[in-house]
Amino acid sequence: MRFRPCIDIHNGQVKQIVGGSLKDSGDYAAENFVSGQDASFYAVMYEKMNLKGGHIIILNSVDSPYYEASLDQARRALAASFGNMQIGGGINADNAASFIAAGASHVIVTSYVFSGGEVNFDNLKKLVAAVGKEHLVLDLSCRKKDGEYYIVTDRWQKITELKVNEETLDMLTDYCDEFLVHAVDVEGKQSGIECGVADILGKWGKKPITYAGGVHSMEDIMMLKEHGRGHLDVTVGSALEIFGGSLTIEEVVKACEGLE
Repeated sequence: MRFRPCIDIHNGQVKQIVGGSLKDSGDYAAENFVSGQDASFYAVMYEKMNLKGGHIIILNSVDSPYYEASLDQARRALAASFGNMQIGGGINADNAASFIAAGASHVIVTSYVFSGGEVNFDNLKKLVAAVGKEHLVLDLSCRKKDGEYYIVTDRWQKITELKVNEETLDMLTDYCDEFLVHAVDVEGKQSGIECGVADILGKWGKKPITYAGGVHSMEDIMMLKEHGRGHLDVTVGSALEIFGGSLTIEEVVKACEGLE
């Protein structure tokens, strides 16, 4: 299990938010933590710790008056850790290559691919043509409905008709290098992991997948290892001391390394 660091940017600031609270209207989000440091500060920290494969997420829509400020923060972070981090938020076939050129190892995509409630294979193939599948991460962030998990788009606000299951993973695996999955119902709540999501992802286990959502203790990391059958990497956000929580990044990294 690898620890994958994160930098979430909202309204031009590095934040940790409650994922399910995000609203485009008024650019609102319930905040757990607002940093006094810019995004490049965290990118440099991760670089010095040799933490690779983390993600930068722009949480504003491209129509937001804050988008350019958030984009500027993201670009600073990419420049500070060139080739080391992934980026998501407003990515499409027209701009994907520019983010790779700016220093992203991968682009992370949800809404552009999962449009209209289903997979838009035309857009997906355009992305692969633009940057190559080796630079593409598909974000299958999901929420629970009627006992099953469905992919959500548009900054986790719109639920699709596409389920997160082995069939979906198999359908998409040839188009990307990795998957990223936020369990949105517990994202930012430090209430424990979404075991059902981890079970689905761990059972599949054919390609790198990073799980995010709800981790607040070492016990949660152990549970993720168990439910994910050792096939999942993990992101921890609000629970870290660097984001106002109680866990040091060093102890989390050490715990993950001990779970290989």
